Amino acid sequence: MSDLFRAEVLNQALPYIQQFQDQTFVVKYGGSAMKDPTLMSAVIRNVLLLDLIGIRVVLVHGGGPEIDYWLNRLGIEKLVKHGLRVTDDATMEVVEMALAGRANKALVAEIQKAGGRAVGLSGRDADLLQAHPIEELGRTGTVVNVDPGILRTLSAAEYIPVVCSVATSPDHEALNVNADIAAGAIAGALRANKLILLTDTDGVLEDHRDPATRISNLSPQKAKEMLASGQADRGMIPKLEGALDALNHGVQRVHLINGSRENSLLIEIFTDHGIGTMME
Repeated sequence: MSDLFRAEVLNQALPYIQQFQDQTFVVKYGGSAMKDPTLMSAVIRNVLLLDLIGIRVVLVHGGGPEIDYWLNRLGIEKLVKHGLRVTDDATMEVVEMALAGRANKALVAEIQKAGGRAVGLSGRDADLLQAHPIEELGRTGTVVNVDPGILRTLSAAEYIPVVCSVATSPDHEALNVNADIAAGAIAGALRANKLILLTDTDGVLEDHRDPATRISNLSPQKAKEMLASGQADRGMIPKLEGALDALNHGVQRVHLINGSRENSLLIEIFTDHGIGTMME
C-alpha cells in the first residue's frame, strides 16, 4: 500500500470524522471475532481509533463461546429454548464468571494494551441494566430499564466503558440477558447516534444461507416482517429486535456488520458504501 493511497484514504475519511466528533456510538462485540485473539486485537484497535478522533464509544459484549467452554469443563448441560439460553443457578454462576470476569477484563486489558483507557462493568454495576426473568428460562432475563448515568460519567472522564450483558433483577440477583438486546437498550437510553452490531455474517441476508443476498438498507418495516414470518434465523432474531428497540428510542442509525472482516468497523463508518446492513 503506497503512502499516496494511505493519504487518500485519510482524506476521504475527513468529512466523516468531522461529522461524528462528540457523537455517541454503542458497539456490540461478540461472535467469532471475540474468539480469535488476532481479530480481537484488530477490533479493539478500530474501537480505540473511534475514541481518539472524539467519538464517545460504549462497548457492549456477550461471550457465548466462553460460557459454553466453561459449562463443558464443569459438566453442566447447555439448554436452549427459542434461541435463548436456559439459565439455572449453576449456569448463572458460570455466565457471570465468564462474562463479568474473564471476557470483560480481557477486553479492558486489550484496550489498555493498545494505549486506551477503559473501565469494565457488569450490567449490575450502578443498576445499569435492570431486567425481569423470563419465566420458562430460569435466570435469563429481558431488559426493562437502563440507568446510563455511570456510562455518561465514564465517557465524560474519557474512559471507554466496557459492559457485559449481565443484568440485575428486582431482587438484585444476577440475570443473563442477550447482548444484542442489552446493546440496543443501552443505545436507546443514551440516545446514541449509532448502534453497531458486530455479527458473524455480512449483515442481514434475505436468505441466511447465501451471503450474496445481503440487504444494504433495511427498513424497520421489512425487519418486522422478517421477524413475523420467520425469515430471520435464530441468531438474527435478537439482533433485529435490539436494532428496532434502539431506533424506537431515538437512535439515528443501526449498522449490522461482519466483525470477522478486517477493519469492518472503520469501513462501515468512514466510507460511502459500507459493507453491512444499515437501518434507520
